[in-house]
Amino acid sequence: MFKSAYLNQVYASLSQRYSDQPEFLQAVEEFVSSIDVMVDKDPRIQQNAIIERIVEPERNIKFRVSWVDDKGKVQVNRAMRVQFNSAIGPYKGGIRFHHSVNESIMKFLGFEQTFKNSLTGLPMGGAKGGSDFDPEGKSDNEIMRFCQGFILELYRHIGPRMDVPAGDLGVGAREIGYMYGMYKRIENEFSGTFTSKGIESGGSLGRAEATGYGLCYFVEEMLKTYKNDSFKNKRVIISGAGKVGLMAAVKVHELGGKVVGMSDLSGVIHDENGMDLELIKTLSKTSALVMNQYKSYHPEAIYSPINADIWKIPCDIAMPCATQNEIYIESAKDLVANGCWLVAEGANMPTTIEATQYFRDNNILFAPGKAANAGGVAVSGLEMTQNAMFLNWTFKEVDAKLHEIMENIFKKCYEASLIYTGKPDDLVAGANIAGFLKVYYAMLQQGV
Repeated sequence: MFKSAYLNQVYASLSQRYSDQPEFLQAVEEFVSSIDVMVDKDPRIQQNAIIERIVEPERNIKFRVSWVDDKGKVQVNRAMRVQFNSAIGPYKGGIRFHHSVNESIMKFLGFEQTFKNSLTGLPMGGAKGGSDFDPEGKSDNEIMRFCQGFILELYRHIGPRMDVPAGDLGVGAREIGYMYGMYKRIENEFSGTFTSKGIESGGSLGRAEATGYGLCYFVEEMLKTYKNDSFKNKRVIISGAGKVGLMAAVKVHELGGKVVGMSDLSGVIHDENGMDLELIKTLSKTSALVMNQYKSYHPEAIYSPINADIWKIPCDIAMPCATQNEIYIESAKDLVANGCWLVAEGANMPTTIEATQYFRDNNILFAPGKAANAGGVAVSGLEMTQNAMFLNWTFKEVDAKLHEIMENIFKKCYEASLIYTGKPDDLVAGANIAGFLKVYYAMLQQGV
């Protein structure tokens, strides 16, 4: 599979040990494929078992959460925190509340987070956590009781210099607020132990916009570097109309592009006149499912209940911002056939390995999620800094720092891909190598 016998041995052993964890193995395979070009050139990697160590979490904390629903019935959920790597800083990564949460997905996300955080240049290790609790359909009091129960166990494993969780799927400012409130009561201190907090609790301006805006800043650098071009008059499609997809759409519009298609769990809208973003913002205030309502306001738009149809809309740029593995090989072929020439991941690994390879084989410019969607954790890192200094930066200051961080991430990926592969547009290899090197050198310096 790989040129390096050492990497083949490590991956074969890992695949056998975790054969029931496909998402995690997919993330490791993509990473190992990229660093294959440089591992055998540095014997210290094998001598110090760097890869064997880097693919195993430093700690995997599993626990149950018992809580009482509004009917007085005791409910039990399963939860975990995967603290993957702390070589360059305290663990940092989101908490996800969704019925799909399992060990494979948490390990995949924590593994990816390690290298994403490394690329930001900020001192943050990688982690992820969550529970199979689903906030959908629950009352505020039920969500509060669950969050408090969750922290009653997790509090002993987190802290501003140990592990700093953030929000993720199913965990917004409300859930973070409840968890942080419980943490403060237990620890009797006001510290920067959570990010994505409300502004009044020490959160950062610009955090809600960060992932979507950062994605566009990364693509902006790609357009400048590879095409001597900009977003102006580019036709863009975006999957997901949540905080990432919607904020990406807003920034695309600001930069002169036109979003002609968006999707959510209710379906897909194709609007050649350009998506009505103000309408989507309004509808989103009362429902997470807005695409099936859009056509009532814009009858000229085309609606489809099939989510994969988003990738059949002709476009220049595609931004998958919904979830992992949403672009399979069939959708990749649809995108190429309909004129798409740039794909930028706004979610964590939304493109399968086969689809990514198809894009590369067809000379599609491709931005991997661990680089392109690092804006969210970058601003979370800035929130940690503000909390440590007891300061609040303006939105303009945060946005300027985010823009600079995303420019630097692109530069690191570009340079690494050029140096190690000779292909300056191989940003998948560039992101993995650049993210790995910082973690590797830190692990080397700190011993076994």
